[in-house]
Amino acid sequence: MNAVTGAGAEAACWLEKQWYKRGPWQLALLPLSAIFRALAALRRLAYRRGWLQVRHLPVPVIVVGNISVGGTGKTPLVLWLAQWLKQHGFRPGIISRGYGGRSAEARQVDPGSDGARSGDEPLLLARRSQCPVWTGRDRFTAGLALLSAHPACSVLISDDGLQHYRLARDMEIAVVDGQRLFGNGFLLPAGPLREGVWRLRHVDAVVLNGGTECPGGECFRMSLKGAVLCNLRSGAKVEAHEFSGKKLHAVAGIGYPQRFFEHLQGLGLAFARHPFPDHHAYRREDLDWPDADAIVMTEKDAVKCAAFADARYWVLPVQAELDPSFGQKILDILRKRNGRKTA
Repeated sequence: MNAVTGAGAEAACWLEKQWYKRGPWQLALLPLSAIFRALAALRRLAYRRGWLQVRHLPVPVIVVGNISVGGTGKTPLVLWLAQWLKQHGFRPGIISRGYGGRSAEARQVDPGSDGARSGDEPLLLARRSQCPVWTGRDRFTAGLALLSAHPACSVLISDDGLQHYRLARDMEIAVVDGQRLFGNGFLLPAGPLREGVWRLRHVDAVVLNGGTECPGGECFRMSLKGAVLCNLRSGAKVEAHEFSGKKLHAVAGIGYPQRFFEHLQGLGLAFARHPFPDHHAYRREDLDWPDADAIVMTEKDAVKCAAFADARYWVLPVQAELDPSFGQKILDILRKRNGRKTA
């Protein structure tokens, strides 16, 4: 990793750590957090009172989001949800803002799309879900474009967008990191929260990713499973335990890299850790470790490294596992919709 990239990764990790502490640095930012809170409340009120227009799409919309900055596990949940809906007679499509991409207008993301334009998460969703995926800064416009191109879609899943109130939704799912929860409890920039914890009382379901402490109300627990590594060049699949004793370097450019490292530890692997900023645009020189027998990374990182990967590059796919009662709740809410296309 070059010095510039290393400094950026260290700065991002430092900032994230500050959001999970309470001290002079955080307290000094509380006036800015108060302004952020007031503006967010005013914006929410504007949509509730009709001062800003809420736009409705002709099919049900499920929003999967969070109230905090950083990875909570939304992408695996969106993939699980898309598969669940298909198994029960729905034809889902997925919309996303496309964080990390360069394109602002609504556009379709195919499995062969350029991740630099589409964003890493939408590209991963397109490859894994086998559903239509469209991105755009305005999710309503992206949803309209998706439905125009794929009129058979009967339900839309919005990857993120809990605070995108312009888009009307039929169900809200908030994902909470069961280990980090809500950090120091402060709103941005003093803490990691986009909205207060009170927001969880107004969603249809809270999904707790790991951990044991439920943040209140009805929680559905989610775990991430995966123990087979896939070679980024050849596609060969190998059980993780076969990498024991090898010189491994682990890469994670996600919202919470520690979760990936802990997953690898749980598989019995020893490795050097290399956290990168979320949505990092990798270059070959970022991963220049001549001593590595293997370089292991997340699926989200892999979509940006495939172009220059050699035989040492391996990806660890993970799958979300949830209680069946969560899936039943989804179906119950969707099937109560009247006058909407649901299957």
